[in-house]
Amino acid sequence: MSEARPQDDAGARLDRWTREHQPELVAVRRHLHAHPELGFAEHETTAHLEQRLSAAGLRPRRLRSGTGLVCDVPGDPDGPTVVLRADIDALPLADLKDVPYRSTREGICHACGHDVHTTVLLGVALALAAQERLPGTVRCVFQPAEEQLPGGGLAVVDEGVLAGASRAFALHCDPSLPVGQVGLRTGAITAACDRVEVTLTGPGGHTARPQLTVDLVHALGQVVTDVPGLLSRLVDPRSSLSLVWGAVSAGVAANAIPQTGTLRGTLRVLDRSVWSQAEDLVRRLVTEVANGSGAEVAIDYVRGVPPVVNDPRSVALLRGAAIETVGGEGVVQSPQSMGGEDFGWFAEVLPIALARLGTAGSGPALDLHRGTFDVDERAIGVGVRLLGRTALHALAADSAVPVGDPAR
Repeated sequence: MSEARPQDDAGARLDRWTREHQPELVAVRRHLHAHPELGFAEHETTAHLEQRLSAAGLRPRRLRSGTGLVCDVPGDPDGPTVVLRADIDALPLADLKDVPYRSTREGICHACGHDVHTTVLLGVALALAAQERLPGTVRCVFQPAEEQLPGGGLAVVDEGVLAGASRAFALHCDPSLPVGQVGLRTGAITAACDRVEVTLTGPGGHTARPQLTVDLVHALGQVVTDVPGLLSRLVDPRSSLSLVWGAVSAGVAANAIPQTGTLRGTLRVLDRSVWSQAEDLVRRLVTEVANGSGAEVAIDYVRGVPPVVNDPRSVALLRGAAIETVGGEGVVQSPQSMGGEDFGWFAEVLPIALARLGTAGSGPALDLHRGTFDVDERAIGVGVRLLGRTALHALAADSAVPVGDPAR
């Protein structure tokens, strides 16, 4: 018979803690859901988390941005440090649900599951703080402003929060998966996302005499249709580069050619090297296409978030924890998403892995970023056990690997 590993006993204690505190965790999630706050304005959320962590004997500290927290669950000071991250901000959307924990803030709601992510990480911190001495430190990062560009994750990196850590993990709600399933993927799992705004200007004129002026609407139409197609011919199609316009604005009268027009859209790509070239390509192609019409061009390109590229060894640690949490049949291959996620900034410093947490219950399908979004709250306990076990696995694995070893 194989000898039990220390993390096995710790995992069993984690399971017991989670079962015993499930009602408390649900109450925390509902409180957060009812009191959402936008990015870098999460003051009440930060204070609530700070109070709960401090009450457990931990020492959270606020990020320099004024919202968000870093809280170490200390263990062996000679052991590794593993980072767990949750995003705490909400979206500027109206909550359309008829539930007791409906948002109390007009036009703001947790439509992306960040209240679940935050509750899960709080649960992990409290559960691990109740454990016997850990073989290292678990650094819990409650990150603000994930929904903004370039995202609060960049502020975390710039503050040096990740210094000295061996790897970082996060999870994200996935309403396409039922509760009890976890989605994993090695390599790119989400896309880089940049914001593009193009403004064309000309002298204006009468629609009866377009030859005497710059036909600005026609010029806008050429940029709308030609630039995405040209982009796709300049990069490897396996990079999944996509430029999609979401807003077009020009003119007010049917018989007047306007003097100005604007396009707004997002560029998304899965390949990090292509992402580094994307801004220059877009600027060149938009200028070339628009200049043929005679229009003057102004481009506002906001470099947003990088792709989340999951490290193979970190995914393997997540997989081991997921199998212990939901069984082998509960672990599924997660598809790539063209959505953006600023956890990708953490990969500038250390290996990362993002997991998908199944949140669908027996009711109708509820998609992310909609005012109707909700979760089956049994997912909270699954998330605590998954992320907590992942930290235990990573501490055990990285304790056996010298600092600086490529196997990290």
